[in-house]
Amino acid sequence: MSTFNPCVTCGACCASFRVSFYWAEGDDAPAGFVPHELTEQVNSFYRCMQGTNSPTPRCVALSGTIGESVGCSIYGDRPTPCREFDASLDGSNPRCDQARAKFGMLPLIQIKEVA
Repeated sequence: MSTFNPCVTCGACCASFRVSFYWAEGDDAPAGFVPHELTEQVNSFYRCMQGTNSPTPRCVALSGTIGESVGCSIYGDRPTPCREFDASLDGSNPRCDQARAKFGMLPLIQIKEVA
């Protein structure tokens, strides 16, 4: 049985925060993996995903319509902040709830399966 991932119908986090990460995650560094052409320099040590360093952020790698159907064009090579950002189930990640609220979506709740 597959588990539904609420992120594929949301995408609010990708259009709410600056996605900053250590410069060496870029694929132009020896062990990097994030496509550097989709990033911009923040300072000597950090980069961010293009489109997220603005008052109205939206990651360049986000495709689709927020709140309906979304995807990440670099999912397998996404930066650490994206890998570590968990969906908020029962209030476990207030930043997820904050991002969802920005787009008029309710907080996520975990639905437990009844045997």
